[in-house]
Amino acid sequence: MIKHITQSELESYLWGAATLLRGYIDAGDYKQFIFPLLFYKRLCDVHDGELAEALEESGGDKDYAQMPEQHRFQIPAGAHWKETRTQVTNLGKVIQNALRTIEKANPDTLYGVFGDAQWTNKDRLPDHMLRELIEHFSSQTLSLANCPEDELGVGYEFLIKKFADDSGHTAAEFYTNRTVVHLMTEMLEPKPGEAIYDPTCGSAGMLLSAVAHLKRQGKEWRTLKLYGQERNLLTSAIGRMNLFLHGIEDFKVVRGNTLAHPVFVEGDKLMQFDVVLANPPYSIKQWDRDAWSADPWGRNIYGTPPQGRADYAFWQHIIQSLKAKSGRCTILFPHGVLFRNEEREMREKLIAHDVVECVLGLGPNLFYNSPMEACVVICRMNKPKERRNRIIFINAVNEVTRERAQSFLTNDHIQRIVDAYRSFEDIAGFARVVGNDEVRGKGGNLSIPLYVRVDNGNGNGGQESVSLKQALAGWQESSAALRESMRNLSQTIQETQ
Repeated sequence: MIKHITQSELESYLWGAATLLRGYIDAGDYKQFIFPLLFYKRLCDVHDGELAEALEESGGDKDYAQMPEQHRFQIPAGAHWKETRTQVTNLGKVIQNALRTIEKANPDTLYGVFGDAQWTNKDRLPDHMLRELIEHFSSQTLSLANCPEDELGVGYEFLIKKFADDSGHTAAEFYTNRTVVHLMTEMLEPKPGEAIYDPTCGSAGMLLSAVAHLKRQGKEWRTLKLYGQERNLLTSAIGRMNLFLHGIEDFKVVRGNTLAHPVFVEGDKLMQFDVVLANPPYSIKQWDRDAWSADPWGRNIYGTPPQGRADYAFWQHIIQSLKAKSGRCTILFPHGVLFRNEEREMREKLIAHDVVECVLGLGPNLFYNSPMEACVVICRMNKPKERRNRIIFINAVNEVTRERAQSFLTNDHIQRIVDAYRSFEDIAGFARVVGNDEVRGKGGNLSIPLYVRVDNGNGNGGQESVSLKQALAGWQESSAALRESMRNLSQTIQETQ
């Protein structure tokens, strides 16, 4: 009888696979090999479990047990993990062929799910290294009985975070601080049957958070309709594997550039959703601004953002992706979107449209691997009457805990913020409800310290310290822009020589 894997054993097992790669490839590249092998092993072990169940209920009828209807996914002959494990030479090619064979056998669900790792590059991953990985993963049976979906899903999320910790600046591409994601989901309160969308979905953590929200409440989560788009092939594959490993099969996560080629469209319009959760890439410069100025999907409703910052392109895309009656979104942004002068006209139109419902300021280091402070903006297309032409500003800069070089929100922090948002009332030193006219009187500036002062015990409501933080954030942004300009100049000089 196979012993049930404990959570600590599972985490040790998963991270143990990554440690085998140390010295062979960069830590940031572990994920392109470890995740596909883990998913491959899981598919085969679940397939074996389904086969055993079908044999038992049919009295040993092998033809019945092997029928496609008995299995969630098809594992063709020659592509099973056990067969791959027996190979001695050219193991990279054997693995690659097995993964591609499984993808082709499940075109509607698994096509492209294993990514595009270079399995056949023996200089990078020699046969003996791949054999160690295969043997390591073979040491546990990842059947549903031995490792239930929720537990493997938690283990997978653990691995995603570990890879994020080791990946430096690239981590933000596929990982958002999960306590922030939890907060954003709690504020929007997804409901059974709703359509949930993340336009830059990374490893699908926000989509999974909507499922987890309903599970915690004991509500029906299987009726959720989940949609995500992600431009990075490997990251989109990680997101799809993440959803499958959590036992979710009814979803659409598609690779593609959301700004250039939105994939969720109906006729000549964007699809519209009940809920959008998003952490767009911060102030990207590589995007087609000219195309946006005449956007065929009508997303330039407030204007064309500057070339150096695409934040308002994502924001407008999200607004146009919301249903008129039930549509609401929460977006994680850098604070600059609230007050930068170059986006003032677009911000004023947003306020005039009366869709901004909440502006929430968070503490430092909650952007992954970045000291910058983050803000969360909530927009609602059909505000309740009592909230119309009003915005609640919440200054939660002090609601953060830091342990072992990690910053996060505790359950108490999350509850205090959610309660303030739901009450939509003034709370001294923490939250204030402001009329749109007052915001317009400040030039459309949504900078939180203009409306809510946090008392840090210095007698001035904290205005001085917050201003300093804003100044530091501005200096960081300008320094980054200068470095980028110098790199571009250097590259231009090299190309002309």
